[in-house]
Amino acid sequence: MRLIESVEKPNATPASTDDNSPIELSIVMPCLNEAETIEICIRKAQASLEDNDIRGEVVIADNGSTDGSQAIAEKLGARVVPVDVKGYGAALRGGITAARGKYVIMGDADDSYDFSNLAPFIEKLREGFDLVMGNRFKGGIQPGAMPPLHRYLGNPVLTGIGRLFFHSPAGDFHCGLRGFSKAAFDAMDLQTTGMEFASEMVVTSTLLKLKIAEVPTTLSPDGRSRPPHLRSWRDGWRHLRFMLMYSPRWLFLYPGLFMILTGFAVGLWLLPGPQTLNGVTFDVHTMLYASGLVFIGFQAVQFAMFTKVFAVTEGLLPEDPRLSRAFKYITLEVGLIVGALIFLAGVVGTGVAIADWRGANFGDLKPTHELRIIIPSTLALALGSQTMLASFFFSVLGLKRQ
Repeated sequence: MRLIESVEKPNATPASTDDNSPIELSIVMPCLNEAETIEICIRKAQASLEDNDIRGEVVIADNGSTDGSQAIAEKLGARVVPVDVKGYGAALRGGITAARGKYVIMGDADDSYDFSNLAPFIEKLREGFDLVMGNRFKGGIQPGAMPPLHRYLGNPVLTGIGRLFFHSPAGDFHCGLRGFSKAAFDAMDLQTTGMEFASEMVVTSTLLKLKIAEVPTTLSPDGRSRPPHLRSWRDGWRHLRFMLMYSPRWLFLYPGLFMILTGFAVGLWLLPGPQTLNGVTFDVHTMLYASGLVFIGFQAVQFAMFTKVFAVTEGLLPEDPRLSRAFKYITLEVGLIVGALIFLAGVVGTGVAIADWRGANFGDLKPTHELRIIIPSTLALALGSQTMLASFFFSVLGLKRQ
């Protein structure tokens, strides 16, 4: 990403130390046509720095404003950092990268977040926490500040999914007011450019086992006369999509294991013969669907493993010690042997079916009897083949790791 900084003015933010002392805190605000509210946000942020006796700066990450927001910010002594790449995440990443402080507090420039009360964030950062999340549900949401769809459905559901998938301690995944150390941000190496940037920060911090704290904060109705940039369903889906892609376990592994276990259970139940349950008779037709369920589940589990190895290898997910231990035992040769044994079981079953057919002089057979042999045999042939092919693919993925 290319960042072009405007001509800088001397830092207008009051500080307790001399001009040569390092900046402790950078307050970064993404901006896209926020002329109506950017002045009040900057003044609140500067007052907070003065009240807490902090040497700091206000950084406006401008994403192409055409309403004069940049001039307002510069006049107030804020540092404007133009960011060419469009998107909420891109703007923030550009502003944070250009920030000079040891710590960074980020928040929207629409006057919905309370920049005048940053002390709780600063205290936690000084205590050594890597990420300090604001929680609007604990601090208070003023009437009209958050649409009911977001307050009662979007935020609770997406936060609940994030806590379930990643065991994150954050109770408000999408609070835009949050603080972190510059070193922690560099370690996160965030990639997304849109609204999902907020989720990526929390998820990545959790996966990296960074120290995360949470403080109450308030949310007020924003001061703009125009509609917000946020698009509820589109951006909600982007957050959900991101969390699914960052959790191969929940996207592939757990559903796959459920399908395998369910399919096997139903198949074993029907293997001896037809079964009746609540007056409904289940036979080989159900057994065939159960076999398909096992096969689909097996592929989902393989995708979970492929995705995990690829994501770790490419640095999208942190190193997993369990994966490293597993690769000491699950080698190409082991996979080929296991796959060959499963395939051989399918060959044996196929031989039994052919022998039965031969016993009938290659004439008509009783379908309900023969399919109980053919269906498991076909499944074993498919699973064995998949296992051997997947073993080679795992080896290709693991070349860089080796």
